[in-house]
Amino acid sequence: MKKAIIIGSGLGGLATALRLSSKGYSVTILEKHSTPGGRMNVVEQDGFRFDMGPSFMSMTYELEELFNSINTEIPIELEELDPIYQVFFQGQEKPRLIYKDLKKLAEEFNDIEPNLEENAKKYLDRAGNFFHDTMDKVVKTNFSNKLDYVLKLSRVPLKHLPYLQRNMWGEVEKHFSSEEVRVIFSLVAFFLGSTPFQTPAIYSLLNYTEMKHNGYWRVKGGMYRLVEEVVKILEEKDVDIVYNTEIVSAGNNNGRLYEVLDQNGKKWEADIFISNSDAASFRGKILNREKFSEDKLDQMHWTLAPFTIYLGIEGKIDKLMHHNYFLGSNFRGYADTIFTSSISPQKPYYYVNALSKSESNCAPEGCENLFILCPVPDLRYKKSWEDRDELANNIIDDLSIRVGFNIQKNILTKKILAPDDWANMLNLYKGSGLGLAHDINQVGAFRPKNKDEKLSNLYYVGASTTPGTGLPMVIISSKLVMERIENDFRTVQ
Repeated sequence: MKKAIIIGSGLGGLATALRLSSKGYSVTILEKHSTPGGRMNVVEQDGFRFDMGPSFMSMTYELEELFNSINTEIPIELEELDPIYQVFFQGQEKPRLIYKDLKKLAEEFNDIEPNLEENAKKYLDRAGNFFHDTMDKVVKTNFSNKLDYVLKLSRVPLKHLPYLQRNMWGEVEKHFSSEEVRVIFSLVAFFLGSTPFQTPAIYSLLNYTEMKHNGYWRVKGGMYRLVEEVVKILEEKDVDIVYNTEIVSAGNNNGRLYEVLDQNGKKWEADIFISNSDAASFRGKILNREKFSEDKLDQMHWTLAPFTIYLGIEGKIDKLMHHNYFLGSNFRGYADTIFTSSISPQKPYYYVNALSKSESNCAPEGCENLFILCPVPDLRYKKSWEDRDELANNIIDDLSIRVGFNIQKNILTKKILAPDDWANMLNLYKGSGLGLAHDINQVGAFRPKNKDEKLSNLYYVGASTTPGTGLPMVIISSKLVMERIENDFRTVQ
């Protein structure tokens, strides 16, 4: 029986463990944190329970594929969100409800975009064509090298070439006349940890997945239920998860990795190693590759860092629903400065998840639990977060005004995680929330590979390698790395 060690228990690592263990591998997961899940974790405090990171998912059929691959039914219950979310614009008392149903969406914006249904259909149909023309040919495939990648791209119809020449904002600008609707359709760029002015137009396919293809889904009981249920299955398969164990170095033996060393000096040996930590920084920090030195990594384009606040509130906030976005009045100006600012945003844009609107057991009776996420610059640009309380209070005060509820006065519990916390806790490079950004020169074969360049038995899985970030992409990543391993190790002894 071949032995595999997975470094990190994010969704990518857990999904890979499911696939490997079902194929007869002996699997051990080494996890730095005291709980599994990576960014998909949980915060429990004073009777409140919060999803620490992801709060919804799309392309749920990828989850079905994962469990089908191990002959197991999906162990969680999913519920589609309708409306998908609501958006609060600065200076407008009433939020805009965002529906998957285009007729309802058109009614919501009839006052500012009379032809929205027709325009949205054209926009989404084009995005959908691109999605279906590229998903199997490019996204769900491994590449031998950059030439192989280019050859596979050449199989994509030429009609999609303009997507490569525009950013997402340019694409929505072509289809919609009102600034508000353009903002709505470009919000998905923030899901990638970027802005629509820097995100390629190809990612309009995310609009297609949210508004037409599959929609957004929540996990009943909270997103962390998925991690808990996967861990139960892994325990049944005798997969060992070792917590509070951080890998600090690796041993190279003539082109193979024969052991990794943890912070206590313990050596871990295996036939196969899979890293679920950041694929670029692991190569630099653990393998000491010059190409991935700190200087080189700092020159790459990284996603925005998360500034998160977890609030337990006494009382019910009627204006909030499960997913809420709060935007200012200067979208372009904000987006242009948010990446590289050395100060905290004075009028921040932020997202609020109120899980208590869907789950009664995540907060005491009569209370709300709020998870607030504000994208901010990473530690390359803003090194000190001593002003974290000031920024948190700024956001809380703004939220209070916009929902008509004194949140500050009714806080029962509060936890703040700034980019330095995320960096230290989960080894996120410079606090970047989703790893390397999805620029044209940082996707596909130009993204850190899922098989190591020098060590024949070392692989990578997760958001920082192919195909990219987001829960469904991470699940696809586990399938791609499994294909690599099976191709290299065709028989399990």
